Amino acid sequence: MRDYFSLLLPLWALLASIIGYVFSPELTQFKNALIPLIALIMFVMGLTITTQDLQETFKEPRPLLIGVILQFLLMPALAWSISLFLELPREILIGMILVGSAPGGTSSNVLTYLAGGRVALSVSMTAISTLASVIVTPWVTALYLKEVIEVDRGAMLLSIAQMIIIPVLFGMLIKAKLPKLVTRAQPILPKIAVFSIAAAICLVVALNAGALISLGTLTLFAVVLHNLSGLIAGYTLSRAMGQDQITARTIAIEVGTQNSGMASALAVKHFSVLAAIPSALFSIIQNIIGTGLASFWAARPSSDQTARNRLTNDN
Repeated sequence: MRDYFSLLLPLWALLASIIGYVFSPELTQFKNALIPLIALIMFVMGLTITTQDLQETFKEPRPLLIGVILQFLLMPALAWSISLFLELPREILIGMILVGSAPGGTSSNVLTYLAGGRVALSVSMTAISTLASVIVTPWVTALYLKEVIEVDRGAMLLSIAQMIIIPVLFGMLIKAKLPKLVTRAQPILPKIAVFSIAAAICLVVALNAGALISLGTLTLFAVVLHNLSGLIAGYTLSRAMGQDQITARTIAIEVGTQNSGMASALAVKHFSVLAAIPSALFSIIQNIIGTGLASFWAARPSSDQTARNRLTNDN
């Protein structure tokens, strides 16, 4: 049975943004809840990952490596280029780089499923990029922002460990030690993740309500361009590296879907609430565009899927 509540994530993201904007004065007092919300999302993701998932993917590591490398090379470079081309304000540029430097987003796994992609590969790429983000995200952020603002890589690394790595590993441990309990809780896990993502978006919008009017249009264009460029380049480069269509689709979704909640939390904690605007917009845009793309691909099975289905029927 399909989880329609989770499939409507773009709608919940949009409604959360409206609520955050309208009730911003009342919601800003909950600013400190942002990081716990992100930790909750990552804990839920950890409950869906097993060591076997990772082992299966590592048997054929090339697609995994392509996806993770493109994640951290392509998206920050696109964020930097788009920001310079559009001459975005400094704080918005910082937010764009933070989004580009973030690991894969948790919704990529759902979008891959809807698109008929390789879900195990998507989960593994998200897990590996999340684990790698402890080192890579602070390093990439400092690389691009060193001429703009001093980046405290040590403090950022500690933040990522606290709200990403520890919750994910704790979730994996609970799944390994209490599999029956996790299985019973499985139906509500996507709903918890979706609610937490929407709540995080709501908070970020509330914290930036005053600036959204003056900066919203240009930043919105930059975010849409960033997301579309990541999806297109992710697919094109994967195909150029010899990956089949279904794998390229999976990598494209993973590369173009960022952990914008983590980027929001880092922006608020280490820079400013204004720097969190791009990540708030990215949360909405990536789910709207991603759902549309997933539906488009689902309606057009790749030649690889058609061949596999024919082989299965013949047998």
